[in-house]
Amino acid sequence: MKNRTLQFRLIVMNFLEFAVWGAYLTSMGTYLFKQGMGQHIGWFYSIQGIVSLFMPALMGIVADRWIQAQKTLSLCHALAGLLMCTAGIYAYTATEVQFATLFTLYTMSVAFFMPTIALTNSVAFNALVKAKMDTVKDFPPIRVFGTIGFIVTMWCVDLLGFQSTPWQFVVSGGLSIILAIYSLTLPTCEISATKENVDLMEALGLKAFALFRQKKMALFFIFSMMLGMCLQVTNSYANPFITSFGAIEEFATTFGVQHANILISISQICEALCILAIPFFLKKFGIKNVMLMAMFAWVFRFGLFGAGNPGFPGVILFILSCIVYGFAFDFFNISGALYVDRETEPEQRSSAQGLFMMMTNGFGATIGTLSAQAIINKLVMAEQVVEQGPMAIWTGWKQAWYIFAGFALVVAITFWIFFPKTPVEK
Repeated sequence: MKNRTLQFRLIVMNFLEFAVWGAYLTSMGTYLFKQGMGQHIGWFYSIQGIVSLFMPALMGIVADRWIQAQKTLSLCHALAGLLMCTAGIYAYTATEVQFATLFTLYTMSVAFFMPTIALTNSVAFNALVKAKMDTVKDFPPIRVFGTIGFIVTMWCVDLLGFQSTPWQFVVSGGLSIILAIYSLTLPTCEISATKENVDLMEALGLKAFALFRQKKMALFFIFSMMLGMCLQVTNSYANPFITSFGAIEEFATTFGVQHANILISISQICEALCILAIPFFLKKFGIKNVMLMAMFAWVFRFGLFGAGNPGFPGVILFILSCIVYGFAFDFFNISGALYVDRETEPEQRSSAQGLFMMMTNGFGATIGTLSAQAIINKLVMAEQVVEQGPMAIWTGWKQAWYIFAGFALVVAITFWIFFPKTPVEK
């Protein structure tokens, strides 16, 4: 009974954690586009990668050494929530929203939010271990409720009509404050009893760069960064892309245009389901082939967006794009983490996993989002394109998606040729 109560408490924590993120992550681009900040969308998404390079590690040091993890989680969410609410209220009340002001408030909020993803894992693992539960068996069913929370707020923001308004920031900030309060009720995490000087280089994962001396690991991390360049592109631009069809008469009243977030949420639903398929694919095909499947899935993710439209039968291509997202996202992230775990020594594994995340969600996602911004600004949002009307904008979007698909295809083929073969899992 106690274990079930604990599981429920951790489920609530994970649900709220990702509900905070889902409130704005896929719809913020549409709001920025409506505010005339379409050319800056990439900066709002890339800043998540930039702060992820150092803030999770720094807050991790705080939680390990000075403030218990559940209290650090509470503090981070309180600051993130207040700043996000401030950003939403400012955007709602301002006569003319200024990029510098909104971006500053948003950046400060995200800087405190990004460490909470790791902190929730720490709190959950600590609680499960104390309860003598199996983290490998018991954590995934808890974590999947995080994806459910993400989907729920995506739908709520959509159905409440907040996709193109700053109220999405207020919803996110409000949920963050609720989680800040709730975190104080979670099981206590002990801080380190010793007070030795912290090795900042090691804490930030920088010592793991020594792994680049090994050819196979250097190749893996380089490909991780290149694939990481795909991660935030559709989060940034899928919603404004789909809603832009509203300017074309034959698509203006379609379900996709009216409820882009709900359509996109198929991606997150498939992501949750694909986690269950990974053990089978790893045993059947091996880690390299599973990672290769993920790379080709990104090709289809982008290519199907370029070929589709919100009408029938074009919307079927959008749906297929959302379905393959589960393979694209999960197959590389999880099989990649397993590869790191298998190919590194025990004393290096934590640092190596941190480096894997840094290369994908840090360097890769930042470079990829800013590169996508440059391409879309030129093909879609440039003044000469806008002046030509909705059809020219649609053509620009198609070209952009095909460029992204081409990049993913080059990465996949290069990976297939140069990355060493891995044995099939037993």
